[in-house]
Amino acid sequence: MTSKVNLSEFLSAFVVEGDEHLSSASASLLALEAAARKGGSSVKALRELFRSVHTIKGLSAMVAVEPIVTIAHRMETALRPANHFGGTLSLESIDALLEGVKAIGLRLRQVSEGSPVEAPAPGLLEKLDAVKAELPGAAPALDLGLDPGLLAKLAPIEQQQLRAGLASGQRAVLAEFVPSAESAARGVNITSVREAAGRLGEIVKVMPASGPRGLSFVLLVLTNESDAALAAALGVEASTVRRVAEAVAAPEAVPASAALADDEATSTQGWGVVRVDVARLDDAMERLSALIVTRFRLVAAVGRMTQAGVDTRELLPIIHDNRRQLRDLRASILRLRMVSVAELLERVPLLFRGLRRTTGKLVRLEMDVGVAELDKSVAERLFPAIVHLIRNAVDHAIDPPDVRKAAGKPEEGVVRISCTEHSNTRLELVVSDDGRGIDATEVARRAGREVPTTNEALLEMLCVAGLTTRDEVTTTSGRGMGMDIIRRVAVEQLGGELSMSTTPGLGTTFTLRVPLTLSIVDAFALECGGQRFLVPVAAVEEIVEIEPGQLIRAPDTAGRGARSVEMLDRRGEAIPLLSLEKLFSIGSGTGARKALVVRRGTEAMAFAVDRMLGQQEVVVRPLEDSLIKVLGVSGSTDLGDGKPTLVLDLLALTTSLLAPALANEAVQ
Repeated sequence: MTSKVNLSEFLSAFVVEGDEHLSSASASLLALEAAARKGGSSVKALRELFRSVHTIKGLSAMVAVEPIVTIAHRMETALRPANHFGGTLSLESIDALLEGVKAIGLRLRQVSEGSPVEAPAPGLLEKLDAVKAELPGAAPALDLGLDPGLLAKLAPIEQQQLRAGLASGQRAVLAEFVPSAESAARGVNITSVREAAGRLGEIVKVMPASGPRGLSFVLLVLTNESDAALAAALGVEASTVRRVAEAVAAPEAVPASAALADDEATSTQGWGVVRVDVARLDDAMERLSALIVTRFRLVAAVGRMTQAGVDTRELLPIIHDNRRQLRDLRASILRLRMVSVAELLERVPLLFRGLRRTTGKLVRLEMDVGVAELDKSVAERLFPAIVHLIRNAVDHAIDPPDVRKAAGKPEEGVVRISCTEHSNTRLELVVSDDGRGIDATEVARRAGREVPTTNEALLEMLCVAGLTTRDEVTTTSGRGMGMDIIRRVAVEQLGGELSMSTTPGLGTTFTLRVPLTLSIVDAFALECGGQRFLVPVAAVEEIVEIEPGQLIRAPDTAGRGARSVEMLDRRGEAIPLLSLEKLFSIGSGTGARKALVVRRGTEAMAFAVDRMLGQQEVVVRPLEDSLIKVLGVSGSTDLGDGKPTLVLDLLALTTSLLAPALANEAVQ
């Protein structure tokens, strides 16, 4: 059954969102202009500008406003090198980009008014094509005494920021913050530490690390303050602050006056249209989160009273009723936040319309999404991944009509989208096509590796950042961003899974499995190395006892850094058994008695823990900032005692641990 798409409704939403991103782009360009007049640049403004232009291009392509797509595409192409490597834009280049923003604004108004949208003027396109960022020259590797693993995390644009700060007379300082119950009681956490560091200097990077004291955060800061003043402001021990570099002579490609000009003022987060109903829902969720934390404190207080001999029998039924009422309230608020998958995918027909026009291919969309629903915040993150999968299917998988006919296929290709709910906790979304399939040999040639022999190894190769099978960049593909973004959204941001199966000549199927909600979840509490952790119930396939007779030693073919790996015999299936204590460097891993089994596609892996503490409902505060993310940790929660408890993402950890095995398999 086909349904009519109300184009006027979508165009109205496109204009509102387009105006928001256009305002952001204008503010970023003005910040870049102010910095350029001082002989420098603004890293944050540059990144915001690129993000805004890229989003405008994608939105315009979805509603087939090709003149805006063309302008934004030229702007994005000009900005891409600077977005990755840093650098400065001349005033002439900024003028051309501002002219491009003005031209997009004019065409947005034409769309809003229902008028014909003018084609971009050739002169404007020539100006945009002439925009070139002055990139920093090839500089020697920084020798700051950093651990190689931490140094490797510095992107070129961050290295440029570091050199520019040193050239302006600042010094580079490393400070380490270790979260603890004591610091939490004082109100000191990584957020407050970052805010304090930002007031005393420029934060180049915040990098998570693990050591004898557990999880910590290393801040690389450019400052003129003394070590003692920095340590006092950050609330850390003075011994954890050390100087790693002094001021240096300015390299020619980075003027000595280069600095992050007015970055706080140019941040455009929070600008734009805010729907009142969504804000109120967010506020209700925050208040519910506070109530859940308060309940934890109440239960702990009653427990202490009971241990002290106080008669608490009258309080126990009240606590039980309170728990039930909070669960009911949680369900009610989550239902209000849920959006149907059908609503999420309403814009897909418009995307197909643009893809058909751009590629000239015959392709039909079939959707079977039923009545599945998911949280609005999950839906917003998931949609870009869906868009990339659809673009890949149409642009890469579906052959032209004459090729399909010669292969004995219908001239019109088919892309199917379906989804189902699993256990009321996870959504499975499948995007499949009847195209040519993925040529593993060609992918391997592009990647410069041996041909992968399994779907898992092929998917791992496809997700390599920057890999593309296109010879030329188009407005729909060729930049090597698609699969990398899909995995980042599904696995890293949402704590889900991504799998693929492909058959040459018949087609390809991608499967995304993501949680329905991220904010309040049911989780298993466990203890490991004397520390308490939480794992979402939905991520665990089974909890098993570890018996000595079930353990097997096997060669480490997965490249985990040991000569042999322990295997667990689970009903005749041997699966890798890894100690969470050793992975997070918090213990010896000798006292484990339980194992949590997690499955990624067809691969299972067990994580050994000391003991299970039970199951409870928790409020998860995700680690969304890419500067403080750490592999295997999706967020933190407060169980009422003021001590931060980490929420583990075992699926992401499994993906990382299996990656070496897949890479080894691809080169064998």
